[in-house]
Amino acid sequence: MKYFHLLLFLLLTATTGALAGEPAERHAIAMHGEPKYPPGFSHFDYANPDAPVGGHLRLGAIGGFDSLNPFILKGVAPDGLTNVYQPLLERSRDEPFTLYANIARTIMVAPDRSWITFNLDPAARFSDGTPITAEDVLFSFETLRDKGRPNVQSYYKKVTEAEILSPTAIRFAFEEAGRYEMPLIMGMMSVLPKAAFKTTEFERSTLTPFIGSGPYLIEKVDAGRRIIYRRNENFWGWHLPQNKGRFNFETLTYDYFRDDDIALEAFKAGTIDARFETDAGKWANAYGQAGQKAPFLKSTPRLSIPAPMLALVFNTRLEKFRDIRVRKALTYAFDFEWMNAHILHGLYKRTQSFFENSPLAATGPIQDAERELLIPFADELPPEIFTDSFHLPITDGSGRARDNLRIAQELLSDAGYEVRGGQLVNTVDGRPFEIEFLINNNDFVRLITPFQRHLDTLGINSKIRPVDTASYQNRLNDYDFDMIINNWGQSLSPGNEQAFYWSRQAARTPGTRNYPGIHLAAVDALIERIATAQDRITLETAVRALDRVLLFGYYAVPLYYTDRLWLAHWPQIHLPPTPSFWGTTADLWWYDASP
Repeated sequence: MKYFHLLLFLLLTATTGALAGEPAERHAIAMHGEPKYPPGFSHFDYANPDAPVGGHLRLGAIGGFDSLNPFILKGVAPDGLTNVYQPLLERSRDEPFTLYANIARTIMVAPDRSWITFNLDPAARFSDGTPITAEDVLFSFETLRDKGRPNVQSYYKKVTEAEILSPTAIRFAFEEAGRYEMPLIMGMMSVLPKAAFKTTEFERSTLTPFIGSGPYLIEKVDAGRRIIYRRNENFWGWHLPQNKGRFNFETLTYDYFRDDDIALEAFKAGTIDARFETDAGKWANAYGQAGQKAPFLKSTPRLSIPAPMLALVFNTRLEKFRDIRVRKALTYAFDFEWMNAHILHGLYKRTQSFFENSPLAATGPIQDAERELLIPFADELPPEIFTDSFHLPITDGSGRARDNLRIAQELLSDAGYEVRGGQLVNTVDGRPFEIEFLINNNDFVRLITPFQRHLDTLGINSKIRPVDTASYQNRLNDYDFDMIINNWGQSLSPGNEQAFYWSRQAARTPGTRNYPGIHLAAVDALIERIATAQDRITLETAVRALDRVLLFGYYAVPLYYTDRLWLAHWPQIHLPPTPSFWGTTADLWWYDASP
């Protein structure tokens, strides 16, 4: 009888998904529009609900770990811990941003998203068998708000009220600024047991695992070298549709290696079952030559999310990079075509957007809706933004780039520089133009060295300054650099995090990701519009306008991306045929050693 009532409830709530009128209980919440999956859905489309359970998956990781607390900055946590903890709501990976019932069986949301109520599943349990209650949710929120990672703290401090309504219901209210996505951000919060922390300090690094509520338990830890997880047969959520076809391995091991070359050899020797490759040279050559049959498989699932913006970044806080003509000139001096052919094995595409590989990218001439957003700020924007399509310069790949270097010389001359005695100097004060590239990854040297040759042709002295990770982070936090190579990741649903990337406040606040020092009223206005967008069209228009501002400002020299994952795996490891927007992940695989 209880299943009949549950089915009836789900059918009744199927038509109450829109955020309009009176709040109603619902099974899911989408950032914009309606959830893809209706109440009572059977499984995510990118999972195989018939996948067998069993086997052992062995994966590799680089470096080490010294803590099992993933919720604080102190210490380095191992891979795989997300399998131990559960959020209030579960995110699907084939929608821009939608969350489904998980620890919270239903939710209620204000039409203006000023509050959300989570109604917890009475069946939800921690791994020790104790129920998950509203007290645990409140404790988790307050602890993460006060002692968690800085980005989490900044989000949770937007909560103006947290009220327990019953043992299994809790309501959060939000401040007005940027609150439209706050119900979803709270839905992604991991829930920790309040009782377990009566004798445990949350904010300390520890190798004693916290009690979780997820599909795996930590079985064995060899600090810094190996961690083994065991599938929890008593996991309370096996019946939920989002878990069908997922978490299929009986045991899951992460072995840590000193460097990636050793990890690659471990895979080829069969002691690692699968590995994602990120090095183009290795993917092209280290897994066997073309036409040779290897004992393992190479899969390339497609990615349908924005590609990270990997770029050489100018620090415009420095006088020499404040003139857009200088930044544009140095962009013309970079020869991507030669680098892709000779260093990257032709496996990459040139990044032409901060939201590349997505509908959010600004392509072609500016649209009227974008123009309306930018016209009020025309005085601080390049006029070309209103008339031209953005395109990065290209070369013939010969490595000479004569035409582009000539354009670069003209731009530098217009900006007040000339070559004297083979050195580019400021015509006013005679100061030579010099660049220091700050890096903490020696792999970046091969990307910068060809660029240096063209800089030398222009009369620019440059040097590469490698530093250790701690020193690098300290200098980044203080914006103490000329140029760096940075990577900005984006999602299909940008929101409040854009302020941390590009806002004027971030530009003058140590420790943000506004490394270029962008300081524009237009950007702040677009970020506000993005954070408060209540429909997909408004969001996409604002993001494309922001993309144009970032591109036409030449704050960075975009590098490259691929729209594929590179995954090598042994035949006993199987992947679902349908990739998600994120390609594929280990929680979707299964073991089958039959021929």
